Amino acid sequence: MPNRIDTTLSRLRENGQQALSPFVTIGFPDIPTSESLARVLLESGSHMLELGVPFSDPLADGPTVQMSSYRALQNGVTVSRCIEAVKNLRCSGVESPLILMGYYNPFLRYGLERFLDDASAAGMDGMVVPDMPTEEAAQLSEMAAERGIHLIPLLAPTSSDERIRDACESAGGFIYCVNFIGVTGARRLSSQSTPALVERIRRYTDLPILVGFGVSRREHLEEIATYADGAILASALLDAIVKAPEDRQLDTARDFMHALIGTNDRGS
Repeated sequence: MPNRIDTTLSRLRENGQQALSPFVTIGFPDIPTSESLARVLLESGSHMLELGVPFSDPLADGPTVQMSSYRALQNGVTVSRCIEAVKNLRCSGVESPLILMGYYNPFLRYGLERFLDDASAAGMDGMVVPDMPTEEAAQLSEMAAERGIHLIPLLAPTSSDERIRDACESAGGFIYCVNFIGVTGARRLSSQSTPALVERIRRYTDLPILVGFGVSRREHLEEIATYADGAILASALLDAIVKAPEDRQLDTARDFMHALIGTNDRGS
């Protein structure tokens, strides 16, 4: 069957709609709530979802995502539990694309082929590996593609043309465009370097391009819509959830999404 990422992004592009993909860490603030958050975000207008695999040394992440990863590890979350979360979401009726985002070592320890087999069976559509060694990306992409999974690369303003070309050649689904040099966080968008990066990427691929790292307000979505195909958000959403009382976390996530995209202009 076609990959859900492809069908979703193709439909949105044809309809002139912007793709939106929030990020939640599996196991934060606890395991059941993280799965409930995933469903709420999809019900609130998100088109896809990135599910974070916690890691003890998340170098590319800012304080908020690092904290969520630490909490998830305290809650006993493993790669196996993340795969189980994907399966649980599919069993609950979720049909939207699900993407696991995690660092290379946990996948390597689990066993790459075993991980891809188990994740594919659970219903995973794509994976993002921020610290993926460039020389190993092509092989992992091929292994993933054999199982119907897309390997989605991250590219930054500092990426060389050679790096962009190589990443695009082995990419599937979409390109994750990082609009900041450094760690993630809800900060002001880099209005100059990001569109220029997207323009460079488009020389090498027709895949959709989604912008992440620093997306926190509706104005950010409006700006991104002028040059890219969609946006990914993490820290601002997690910040809102952290500040909410435990009995208001799901409502807070829903309210955050409605404030971000509006309740009347959500894509299906």
